[in-house]
Amino acid sequence: MEVVVAAFDVDNTITVRDCVVPFMRRTMGTPNFLRACVSSPVQLVQWVLQRDRDSIKAYFVNAAFAGRSVDEIESDGVDFASRVAESGMRADVAARMRWHQEQGHVVVLVSASLDPYLVPFGDLCEVDAVLCTQLEVVDGRYTGALVGQNCRGEEKVKRLHAWMTEAGIPASSLVYAYGDSSGDTALLAAARIGVLVKKSELEEVAP
Repeated sequence: MEVVVAAFDVDNTITVRDCVVPFMRRTMGTPNFLRACVSSPVQLVQWVLQRDRDSIKAYFVNAAFAGRSVDEIESDGVDFASRVAESGMRADVAARMRWHQEQGHVVVLVSASLDPYLVPFGDLCEVDAVLCTQLEVVDGRYTGALVGQNCRGEEKVKRLHAWMTEAGIPASSLVYAYGDSSGDTALLAAARIGVLVKKSELEEVAP
């Protein structure tokens, strides 16, 4: 029997909105988040104009997490994931994900979201794997750096293919992929069926 993999982006695909900024604001507190926004305005504006999302994320990750306790942040992540699972998911995409699970497909989240909340979110959704942007930890505290690259664009495909290879699943088993933005273009192109999720609801799939 052929293994079928269905890969899902998360922010604005499974969820109704971005999760990265709300989570960082939660962990930092809004005043600290706003201070981070204005502390290096010239550099931030330059990155925005260059559409350098990786540098922007690295900057805010350092501001939000450097020196913070893993236990503290992971506790916030579990609570945040629960809230998203309860009231922050698109009903149509969640239904499509459940359909894939009912068919016995391998469901993987592939996202630029952050691991402290996305891993528990994946557990709540009962997916087979969570591949995402990871925060570096040393001696029980976050360093403020990322482990490897921000998980967007081509990095999503690299992470997914590496995981499939390790799991003994051929690359040809990537049949479905779902995403909503330019950061998902490579992932959608790598699948046999790439679904660009828009504001209109996905059609229900026959049982």
